[in-house]
Amino acid sequence: MENFLKAQRGSHVNGISELKTYLHRFGYLLSENANFTDAFDVTFESAILRFQSNLGLSLSGKLDFDTVSQISAPRCGVPDTIFSTSTFTLHGTTRHYAYFPGKPRWARRMPMKLTYAFSPDYTIRYLSSSQIKAVFKRAFARWASVIPVSFSETEDYVYADMKIGFYSGEHGDSEPFDGVLGVLAHSFSPENGKFHLDAAERWAVDFGTEKSAVAMDLESVATHEIGHLLGLAHSSVKQAVMYPTLRPREKKVDLQLDDIQGVQALYGSNPNFNVGSLSESDISTNQALNLRSTTRLSSISAIASFWFFLNLIHFFSSM
Repeated sequence: MENFLKAQRGSHVNGISELKTYLHRFGYLLSENANFTDAFDVTFESAILRFQSNLGLSLSGKLDFDTVSQISAPRCGVPDTIFSTSTFTLHGTTRHYAYFPGKPRWARRMPMKLTYAFSPDYTIRYLSSSQIKAVFKRAFARWASVIPVSFSETEDYVYADMKIGFYSGEHGDSEPFDGVLGVLAHSFSPENGKFHLDAAERWAVDFGTEKSAVAMDLESVATHEIGHLLGLAHSSVKQAVMYPTLRPREKKVDLQLDDIQGVQALYGSNPNFNVGSLSESDISTNQALNLRSTTRLSSISAIASFWFFLNLIHFFSSM
């Protein structure tokens, strides 16, 4: 760690080749040659700057503490490259929510109904089936509360729209898992429906009873990956559910305005959704809109109505 912090362009530091491999895997270092060296070169510096920009870090171009800390954090296996971005500006601040290439979405009649199922073969034994199902029911419900899409569990795994399983190592999709921490899970864009979690992780549904220092919150990861299944890519907003990293024993399950506006631009708004249902703390700390804690809910409702109107125009024009 100390050697990385002292590194600068022109230096050679053991381990930089591994950082290059990481940046290449997640879309920041574009190279056909994966035989990386330990040289801190211009290409590596540019990749660091892209990484820092995309994850909302200070743009130092160096391996500072925050950058190395983010690289070492457990994360989703989906690359971070922002292929297509919708932007909006408020209070002079521009933020982004991102999609997969081509902006894919589930193409069904509205209101949409999608099914999900759990693999009968690829699961974990230290959590009961009822515990796992309860976590996913809550995670799907969060997304359903903001868009006109409902999710129901089915026992028919073969024909379910979304297929969930816990896998180890290489498992047939050319995206092998890497053991404890590292990559936690990955899922695929619409309408693939595959959602894979690393069985090697210590998955937790209650940190009160699960004492492991490396325990990962299953509900947080489930909520994040469902966003990918619906068509969202990663967000640069740190509070957003769609931010790519999650720390051990951290819980992040509440959709932020960045998450909501991104998914509503794809599917429209649930007619029962009201921004007032978000807690004041969620709104006041949401970097996507750069709102101060003193912002009144009445003003936020007016803003949300404006964006809801724009989302409806976008939704119907894309049909």
